[in-house]
Amino acid sequence: MGHHRIACLAFDGMAPFELATVAEVFAVPRPELDVDGWYRFELCAERPGPHRVVGGFDIVVHHGLDRLRFADTVIVPGVPDVRRDVSPAVLDALRASYARGARVVSICSGAFALAAAGLLDGREATTHWRHAGLLQTRHPQVTVNASVLYIDDGSIITAAGTAAGIDACLHLVRKDHGSAVAARVARRMVVAAHREGGQAQFAEHPVVADAPADDPIGSAMSHALDNLHRRLAVGELAEVAHLSVRQFERRFVDTTGLPPGRWLTEQRIRAGAVLLASADHPVDVIAGRVGLTVAGFRHHFRRTMGVSPSAYRRQFRQAPDPPSASGCSMTTEA
Repeated sequence: MGHHRIACLAFDGMAPFELATVAEVFAVPRPELDVDGWYRFELCAERPGPHRVVGGFDIVVHHGLDRLRFADTVIVPGVPDVRRDVSPAVLDALRASYARGARVVSICSGAFALAAAGLLDGREATTHWRHAGLLQTRHPQVTVNASVLYIDDGSIITAAGTAAGIDACLHLVRKDHGSAVAARVARRMVVAAHREGGQAQFAEHPVVADAPADDPIGSAMSHALDNLHRRLAVGELAEVAHLSVRQFERRFVDTTGLPPGRWLTEQRIRAGAVLLASADHPVDVIAGRVGLTVAGFRHHFRRTMGVSPSAYRRQFRQAPDPPSASGCSMTTEA
């Protein structure tokens, strides 16, 4: 069996972590695995030569876009700027690669290149949670899922930000060579072969109203946020907004994109996440403070965050500041 050819795209201003992730998985020789058809890695760019990366150092790229014609898998580990158009030459090369049967993979903002090439039309895709809204706005024909670490849609794989590239690359090894080989590569890298949950657990979830306080809907949202500890009926919120229930529900969806009940549940979970990370209260106490039963809190938390409340707490628990030698807390002035 011949080598599986990997072509990874480089560009000025790229983040070195994503590139290093792809190179670590696919460019490092692994004779100890004793598998047929391991990977042959090539770094490509629209313009071969030196390219400056984040951190102020250069990488030298020896191959141009013509190498994509021979690749079995093409990986796009980002784009120079999510708000600017991707180079037409890069888009043409991606379309041609996909058309001849290559597997195409994006990491983080690389999804913008795949979307601009039309490869994500009618598909579900992911990107870094910070860019998800912009990707959806610029490419409404794509169904953007900001909660997952990666999405495998057959010959198109999209991964979320930074470390999610590791998950996606190990997933490719798992597809190509099986779980045992992927697990051995993961152990060599000292990472988990498969992580629990998705990127929703890492996203910032501020508990805020999404409309001005002097707006009827904004007033109802502020009222809800002030009373998350108790049961709230849609009728009560509609009364605060001085609207009928039907008018309130219609205007609420227009404002937030969500029905009132779903929005309220998400705010309860976001508030619960803050308490899990910052307080020592048991889960049942936190559930009560955000107006949910323990069972309801656990169910909705996992559905929203992708992990259990206990797993979230272990991941994001804020440790107290270490004491100073005198036993007092240490403080630092800016």
